[in-house]
Amino acid sequence: MAFGFFKKKEKDSGPHYDPTNIRAIDIRKGFIFEYNGKTWEAEEEFEYDWGDNNFTYEFKIVSPDETAFLHIENDDEIECIVSKKFAFAKLDEKVEEKLRKKGKPPKEVKYDGTVFYRDEESPGYYRNIDNTNWKELISWTYYDDSERLVLVIEQWGENSFEASIGISHNEDAFSNILPV
Repeated sequence: MAFGFFKKKEKDSGPHYDPTNIRAIDIRKGFIFEYNGKTWEAEEEFEYDWGDNNFTYEFKIVSPDETAFLHIENDDEIECIVSKKFAFAKLDEKVEEKLRKKGKPPKEVKYDGTVFYRDEESPGYYRNIDNTNWKELISWTYYDDSERLVLVIEQWGENSFEASIGISHNEDAFSNILPV
């Protein structure tokens, strides 16, 4: 009978964060945190693979009276964008026309009286962390003159488009972050 005395013990890698200093970049599904005077829960978690070992995370976040999305990116500095989806059809019809004809939206997009300027085009893959199926997408990120308001256009497949509008924050906009 073998007792396994000489087997290597599996290391307990512990949490992915410092429990004494939990930051916005550490948020995962199930975490609770304070943002904009409300308590929120990260209800769903999504992972984006942009290639070259570049991953970002997005969370469906809920408070008692509101639902939004929190996108967290660590690219030289941590950027947290809280956004809400809106009907793509609310954008000027020239946006879709240009997407279909040229394969990318215009350099400038006007929405709700604000002009946004295209900053980045990102082809990649997306998945809900609860499954292993990846979906291909192209994402275009726009910022207004203040670089705080963010508009994102996403293309899923040949003819499916989504849009969202949000606000860019430093990670200090999120506090009392607690794992569940």
